[in-house]
Amino acid sequence: GRLLWRGMAWGNRSGGSKRQMVLFVLVVCVCQSGAETLRYSLAEAMERDSFVGNIAQDLGLAPSQLPARKARLVSEGNEQLFRLDPSTGVLTAKDSLDREEICPQSETCTLFFTVFFENPLQLIRGEVEVLDVNDNSPVFPEKEVVLEMPETTPPGSRLPLEGARDKDVGINGLQNYSLGSNSHFSLALGRGEDGAKYAELVLERQLDREEQSELSLLLTATDGGSPPRTGTAQVRIVVLDINDNIPTFDRELYEVRLAENSPPEQLVVRVSATDPDEGSNGIVRYSFSKILEESREFFELNPATGEIRVAGNLDFETAKKHNMVVKATDGGGLSAYCKVLVEVEDMNDNAPELALSSLTASIAEDAPPRTVVALFSVRDRDSGDNGRTECALDGDSPFTLSPTLDNFYELRTNAALDRERTAEYNVSIRATDWGTPRLSSRESLLVQVSDVNDNAPEFTQEVYTMWVAENNSPMVRIGSVKATDADSGRNARVSYALVRQE
Repeated sequence: GRLLWRGMAWGNRSGGSKRQMVLFVLVVCVCQSGAETLRYSLAEAMERDSFVGNIAQDLGLAPSQLPARKARLVSEGNEQLFRLDPSTGVLTAKDSLDREEICPQSETCTLFFTVFFENPLQLIRGEVEVLDVNDNSPVFPEKEVVLEMPETTPPGSRLPLEGARDKDVGINGLQNYSLGSNSHFSLALGRGEDGAKYAELVLERQLDREEQSELSLLLTATDGGSPPRTGTAQVRIVVLDINDNIPTFDRELYEVRLAENSPPEQLVVRVSATDPDEGSNGIVRYSFSKILEESREFFELNPATGEIRVAGNLDFETAKKHNMVVKATDGGGLSAYCKVLVEVEDMNDNAPELALSSLTASIAEDAPPRTVVALFSVRDRDSGDNGRTECALDGDSPFTLSPTLDNFYELRTNAALDRERTAEYNVSIRATDWGTPRLSSRESLLVQVSDVNDNAPEFTQEVYTMWVAENNSPMVRIGSVKATDADSGRNARVSYALVRQE
């Protein structure tokens, strides 16, 4: 079956006053397998300790059951972003969340946690979607952009503009560009392969350097928030004198696939543009016209040859694609543009990581088979087969691994224990991925076996023969007996008593 609860938490600010409307979302899915998933939504930038949900209430538990069952919160990843009050079952955000910091360039931002009940053992999966608010304005890389355009450029020609960036997503992200009123240019809008909006200047009326050598245009980027935020850049058009041939690229789009472990200085691609003009007007120089700051540190462009080479350590897990626009400019200032798309191929460069969620301090030697000793999870940051993992135990031991929710595993007993034979086990767990070459990591767990009173005392002899002289005085020592017990502690303490034998 499926049980749904919905709600949201939003915060709006306007001028010096604050208005806050709070509506929380809880989605609880009870799957046919018996597993439950808690889903909440929380707007970013809410105050620390903001209410997320009441886990006890949503699971139909009394608050007193949480401490009785030793409930605790286990977050995925190294940082604990939420806090569970075991006395009330209330889940809160430890600090104010910044969606752009937690999930940069991601349309959705979902944080995962697990509610762990120790008595009896139970795992409840939870998700918190961090909702975007319009707290970032569009920003251009440069406040002033200088573009050169020859006076012979025909009307209808287009000039790509480096776009603005808005850290917000969805409707709060960049939505539109506009151009200030002028007599020569209009603005054409489009969407790139990545879905981002871009703007191009369109020449509407022939330029005349003798009439006007420079034009200044105001470019405005607007997002879709309420109220909307804007960012501006000044575009200065420098009109060049006659140079009647424009460089021409041999391709409009260069597509390259590149392994993420490519070494520095490795050639990515060579773009090539030619210009039939003579002298300096025919010499072409290359430069990046549009490239994200995150990509600029990974690539370098030779301005003379058009060779693009690796300049940093690529990481598929950080960025899967890099889009760039290369400009070819001749000595007279004429420019042409081509696009370069670099797709990063994943390599198996991350070993699986084991995270221990729970470990029983000691286990009684009379514990039945299938008793849970420890709970841990395995994560691999690679993708595909490189990120698929399997777990196994090294060596012989009376334990076995059982997969459970998602990438969680349980360490269970699979045979009877005997403390008198083995008092502790050093269990070695190995996690291996399916990549090439296969990478693995190990984690050792110390499991101690506690004693139960399962051994009776044993005398050192079955029969003791003692002699005593007649007419002896009372309390005279006539001999001694000795018994030992294989158990430990109180279970091994032996007391003696005389029993009359019929």
